[in-house]
Amino acid sequence: MYVILLGLPGAGKGTQAARLSAATALAHITTGELFRDNIREGTALGEKAKPFVEGGLLVPDEITIGMLLDRVKQPDASAGFMLDGFPRNLEQARALDEALSREGKQIDEALYIKVSTEELVRRLAGRWSCPQCGAVYHEQSRPPMKPGVCDNCGAALYQREDDRPEVVRTRLEVNQKNLQPLLDYYDGRGKLREVDGERDPETISKDLGRLIGIGC
Repeated sequence: MYVILLGLPGAGKGTQAARLSAATALAHITTGELFRDNIREGTALGEKAKPFVEGGLLVPDEITIGMLLDRVKQPDASAGFMLDGFPRNLEQARALDEALSREGKQIDEALYIKVSTEELVRRLAGRWSCPQCGAVYHEQSRPPMKPGVCDNCGAALYQREDDRPEVVRTRLEVNQKNLQPLLDYYDGRGKLREVDGERDPETISKDLGRLIGIGC
């Protein structure tokens, strides 16, 4: 079985992918993992990807898909895989389908973890960091004992620019513009399955597992 997890940043794709992977024989594959492994091992594709990764640029689709096809040939992916973080746009989805088709494979399910913008802003915004020891706090889920002060070392906490609510909201809007065509693409192929991502992680896992025919 070949599964894609879709959702905006903060929707919990990584958490759910780890849970599903532990409950199935499906390999959990992320683009970050693909890049790190290939660069570390010095593969031909890794050498091509390295300048893009080090420069903070998007790695070309043909390189990423080449790494993916090599990865799914490994023994742990013999029963299938679960993609987390790819495809990111419609062009990548089409390229992925074409590449898998040449291997006699296809995406079976696209699982969309749906979470409202307001909930995502709540989850992603409000983080505060310690410049001294690196501890991270959250105004709602993990506040410091004394507002604005690190529990560990007493240093004054600061908020990164990209952790501010208005910046998070803008980033989510940009991601939604890329996500919606993907949802339409897989829905049009009868592969899209949607779950409510605003419940507890265990309940979400059970719903996702049910959709792909396993128990979590």
